[in-house]
Amino acid sequence: MRLGILTALAAFVLSIAPHADRAQAQGRPIVVGVVVSQTGLASELAAGYRKGILLWQSQLNAAGGLLGRPIEVRIADDGSGADEAAKQYQRLIADKADVLIGPYGSAATLTAAGVAELARRIMLNGAGASGELTKRPLRYVFQVATPYAVYGDGVAPLAKQWSAGKLFLIARSDPVAREMANGLATEAAKRGVAASPVQSFAVDTLEFDDFVRQAKAQNAHAWIAFGSARDAANMVISFKRLGYTPAMFVARGAEQADFMRRVGQDAEYAIGIAAWTPTLRSPGNAAFVRAYRAKWSVEPDLAAAQGYSACRVLEAAVRRAATLDNERLRATLAQLETETPLGRYQTAPDTGRQTAAQAVLVQILKGRGEIVWPASLATARAVLPYPRWDQRTLIDAGK
Repeated sequence: MRLGILTALAAFVLSIAPHADRAQAQGRPIVVGVVVSQTGLASELAAGYRKGILLWQSQLNAAGGLLGRPIEVRIADDGSGADEAAKQYQRLIADKADVLIGPYGSAATLTAAGVAELARRIMLNGAGASGELTKRPLRYVFQVATPYAVYGDGVAPLAKQWSAGKLFLIARSDPVAREMANGLATEAAKRGVAASPVQSFAVDTLEFDDFVRQAKAQNAHAWIAFGSARDAANMVISFKRLGYTPAMFVARGAEQADFMRRVGQDAEYAIGIAAWTPTLRSPGNAAFVRAYRAKWSVEPDLAAAQGYSACRVLEAAVRRAATLDNERLRATLAQLETETPLGRYQTAPDTGRQTAAQAVLVQILKGRGEIVWPASLATARAVLPYPRWDQRTLIDAGK
């Protein structure tokens, strides 16, 4: 009798074992490996990137995971060093991370991409915007970040639409600003818009009087600058001191709150350049902003949108491929077109370069940043030409 019971019990255990193994396999997390600067010089800038990724993880797990499995994000710290980023990705790959999200910043992404390519592992480049990343063919690294070279793409058509005249191009002497300015110079030439050679200014430049004189001497009408919010503010100070008003004033950084804090109401009518804003009317952006605020009690920044968008592209690719096999994911990502808070994702199959994302032009109107280009995303019509200083009136803060 006892032998019969044991035999029946053994048979029952054997009968459920395959189902138990299958349930256990379905419950094993999908491991997403990412390296984010949590210490060092870039840690503050990268904080939003990490939070955007963790928001995606919490949302997806709350909705049941991916392929029936929960998401586990493993985050390593590169100490804000590009070489350390490469080492940390090697460790994540050795520890069997299923897929990779790229690090924060172009320098770290450049070294990390080499590791991913060598290991033939999928990596979504969320925050590497430099053109250096896609100069060589990449098969496993796909760019979600808006490339620096397209930051000025809206300037030439807007200048042409408003007959703003010849562009005076000026850029801070750093690789990012130069790449943006050179991209605009190329775009202006394609569109038949006259532009001066790109003028460089030092990082510590505090006044731009001499450059104003150069613009006048070159008979340039629209002032287009690539630098920081501080640079844009100091340009406005020089403009007002010299009584200079270009037909159009566009400056990267002019869309930022720091620019408006520095010059107050003199910020009016300046046009900034942004890869993303909280008000961007891209699919899913409003929901992302709300969720980020609710989870972290702060406003999302560009880095947050980049991290979250990279994860959304990864999610879309895995759902479409219905597998984590790197070769099938690679083929899917090469053909994938999808929407993210940053805008549309589509890449060149041979280099992984983002080809659909675009920056927007944001004009300060009544103390608010309004998108004025492209027209499909505009929240207001551009006010041009840039008004003369003696024609401006103070804004009533109570209205």
